[in-house]
Amino acid sequence: MAETPGKIRIDKWLWHARFFKTRTLAAKVVGAGHCRVNGLPVAKPAYGLAGGDVVTFPQNDDVRVIKVLAFGERRGPAPEAQALYEDLAPPEKQERTPHAPGFDGGGRPSKKDRRQFEKSRREALE
Repeated sequence: MAETPGKIRIDKWLWHARFFKTRTLAAKVVGAGHCRVNGLPVAKPAYGLAGGDVVTFPQNDDVRVIKVLAFGERRGPAPEAQALYEDLAPPEKQERTPHAPGFDGGGRPSKKDRRQFEKSRREALE
């Protein structure tokens, strides 16, 4: 497939810029219609990105807003990939709440606690 000069497939660019582990995952996100380029929805992974385009897509629990600065020749290391884009989303200062409950210091009662509980139960019955 011949690409027009100055354009690259959106799934390929997202993979080159290391937003997705595989190009197939990038194509699935774009193909599902979850991606926007310059505010317009894109549903085809073969959509041609140009320099200066703003790409909006979901990643994990975040929505990423990225400006395309350059195209990569290959999928290189992370510092090389970070030179391909500018992150336009404001940095989040909030800490996220953990999904799993934390340890509250409770747990199984000790033998002493069980004796006191049984004693209070007997007194309540009398």
